[in-house]
Amino acid sequence: MSELTFEQMLEESIKTIRNGDVVDGTVIDVKPDEIIMNIGYKADGIIMRNEYTNDSGADLTTMVSVGDTMAVKVLKVNDGEGQVLLTYKRLLAEKGNERLKEAYESHEVLRAPVTQILGGGLSVVIDEARVFIPASLVSDSYEKDLSKYQDQEIEFVISEFNPRRNRIIGDRRQILVAERAEKQRELFARLEVGDIVEGTVKNVTDFGAFVDLGGVDGLLHISEMSWGRIENPKKVFKVGETLRVLIKDINETKVALSLKFPETNPWANASEDYAVGTVVEGKVARMTDFGAFVELAPGVDALLHVSQISRAHVDKPSDVLSVGQYIEAKIVDLNETDKKISLSMKVLEPAGEQMPAETESVDEVVEGAEE
Repeated sequence: MSELTFEQMLEESIKTIRNGDVVDGTVIDVKPDEIIMNIGYKADGIIMRNEYTNDSGADLTTMVSVGDTMAVKVLKVNDGEGQVLLTYKRLLAEKGNERLKEAYESHEVLRAPVTQILGGGLSVVIDEARVFIPASLVSDSYEKDLSKYQDQEIEFVISEFNPRRNRIIGDRRQILVAERAEKQRELFARLEVGDIVEGTVKNVTDFGAFVDLGGVDGLLHISEMSWGRIENPKKVFKVGETLRVLIKDINETKVALSLKFPETNPWANASEDYAVGTVVEGKVARMTDFGAFVELAPGVDALLHVSQISRAHVDKPSDVLSVGQYIEAKIVDLNETDKKISLSMKVLEPAGEQMPAETESVDEVVEGAEE
């Protein structure tokens, strides 16, 4: 057997590599846009910036140091200049895909920061493996603007895994739905009609406001917002506002709320506050052809029939009164059961000629107003 030359011995001592091999290497030089590595081969290996990171503006000298070791994947044994093209990013992505596959099969909840806001959803990265979360799966409610999620760390599960089609789909919505359902179960277990709880205004509509009680939304109907009249809830409440509300009713998963607390009921002492014969001051709240409704207190409206406005003949209340005007009148009838009060300004006027016989009695006035 002939002896091997030094060159032959050196050649055999150097390992053979092929495209796709995973090798270990040591950094021997770093530039802002490339990394040079000793991979135990006759030629050095090179990692370009776009094969190390997805950040196109990254300075590799701030990320890697001479002497660092890492596993890399061979892209091309000879790049035409005697160097071996390597990738670090793609190897991580492959490992990341394995991680995502395991998470998909086990339904594991993953956590990662949002790296990019896309037109149709969010992009997150797990070990250089990208996951797309469609806008419809970002939240349990519609969100028009997703920009608030930029760089925010979120939890999600993998709902679809098909790396061959470059389709790895994340789902955050099902986590939120599950959490909300659990909160609802816990909340409904302790909520009772009559409880006073704290909530946050979530949405305001023309007919009421939806209040988040901590996982359960309750409806505060316009009729339950005040003992008085509310014309426009949007002028009274704002989204994000904190309220103390009364649980008025619970019907399966529907919760009715109220701000009409029993202790603030303006009719509680009506027999004393609005006894017949009491002279009161009130504000004209609205008018009809048959009379004016006068607010004596928030939630307490009294009827001033047109025939009780003056001893002189009045065709329409609007001929002598205006909305917002304060008047003085005497209470001539109180019906606590039906919460009705009748007023008269006429009886406070100085006595003059006797009222015409055809003038309606107070009882007739009240009956006419009810009709």
